[in-house]
Amino acid sequence: MMDQFYTQSFFPINNNWAILGFIVLGLWILFWKGCSLWIATKNDKKLWFAILLIFNTIGILEIIFIFFVAKKKWSDIKEIFSKTKQTEL
Repeated sequence: MMDQFYTQSFFPINNNWAILGFIVLGLWILFWKGCSLWIATKNDKKLWFAILLIFNTIGILEIIFIFFVAKKKWSDIKEIFSKTKQTEL
């Protein structure tokens, strides 16, 4: 009886496309959350850092913060991952 419940569940976990979708979504969220938290820290935006850390909005709030609140460009995002930029300690 219990085995039948697992095979007829609303969202079957054995679906490879669903697993791939969750992996892609997770990477999407991780990328935008990491960028937004980095920028919030660099700009000393403590409230924004806390909001971005606590709430998960699938990257939407993070994108709004980066491009509209912090007024960053895509080149600024790429610069975060660039190894040519020398950081000061």
